[in-house]
Amino acid sequence: MPTPAITSRLPQVGTTIFTTMSALAVEHDAINLGQGFPNFNCDPALTEAVAHAMQAGHNQYPPMAGVRALREVVSGKTEALYGHHYDVDAEVTITAGATQAILTAILCCVHPGDEVIVLDPCYDSYLPNVELAGGVAVHVPLTPHGFQPDMAKIAAAITPRTRLLIINSPHNPSASVWSREDMLALQEVLAPTNVLLLSDEVYEHMVYDGAPHQSAARFAGLAERAFVVSSFGKTLHVTGWKIGSVCAPAALMAEFRKVHQFNVFSVNTPMQHGIAAYMASPASYQGLSRFYQAKRDLFRAGLGHTRLKLLPSSGSFFQCVDISAVSDLGDAEFCQWLTREIGVAAIPLSAFYADGFDQRVVRFCYAKQDETLHTALARLKKL
Repeated sequence: MPTPAITSRLPQVGTTIFTTMSALAVEHDAINLGQGFPNFNCDPALTEAVAHAMQAGHNQYPPMAGVRALREVVSGKTEALYGHHYDVDAEVTITAGATQAILTAILCCVHPGDEVIVLDPCYDSYLPNVELAGGVAVHVPLTPHGFQPDMAKIAAAITPRTRLLIINSPHNPSASVWSREDMLALQEVLAPTNVLLLSDEVYEHMVYDGAPHQSAARFAGLAERAFVVSSFGKTLHVTGWKIGSVCAPAALMAEFRKVHQFNVFSVNTPMQHGIAAYMASPASYQGLSRFYQAKRDLFRAGLGHTRLKLLPSSGSFFQCVDISAVSDLGDAEFCQWLTREIGVAAIPLSAFYADGFDQRVVRFCYAKQDETLHTALARLKKL
């Protein structure tokens, strides 16, 4: 008998642009600056801490909310950096990566028919997550090329059915950063509403040129309604470990954990213990902005020898460029040509828009060894 047919929960989802471009990069022996992950190792002291935790017998299920020592690290770091205290027992949960945290936050509060405001361009998991929850995505564009929030458009998009707003700063894919003024304006917009906030802050320690990260936790009117999501994978150069965290007021966290316990229940035990021991020192994250800013500056200096127009890279580990002076191709076709003919893979920004809006901009990732960046820049000089 044939396999029974099922009706897809995500009928519009196919092969992602990341899979497509990575496969093309392998086929043409291109340098992959498309996907956002480092090609260098983490601090050996971190893997040693995890190995020590394994050898010490921390290999069984941890508490559902996460190892207490790691939750203490998250709470202490958040209070030290942003001035807001989250209760270790009731307001901090360790997750299987930030992507799981985002899905769980959406599932715990979005019901069928609820509206969720997403700001385009956006990380590619947001829309499928909303759809899985039965919600309706309401798209509000960031300003073209500048990628700044338009508060008037956000306010106009709020209706009685709006349940959640998703923001992301530092921003993937554009590398823009929300300012204190932006956050205060958002706080004012949301104040008279019951709209919840999901603040995706996985690049919180990658903000450049001396600017502080403006976490939702800094602002009382936002913190009281927000799920604040962070990533140990991004912070510690271990994206494959898939460990993140979420902070939220106790009432929101109680609902989050109801879904979390049946979603993944718990997260890799020895890695939690190892990360907690390693991050007991603030040095584990304090130098990250300086580290990545050096790579950003190296990469931008090299791109200055091309006809690609540099857009600001104020945070994250991405660099967007306008291709208009180089090619008449659309951004997706340009990325394929760039991979085949120049030997460097990038990601078209149109892939991050629900409607495929093409503003002739592509994204590079500079979270790579300096040698990799120099080799890629030598090839890109042909432009």
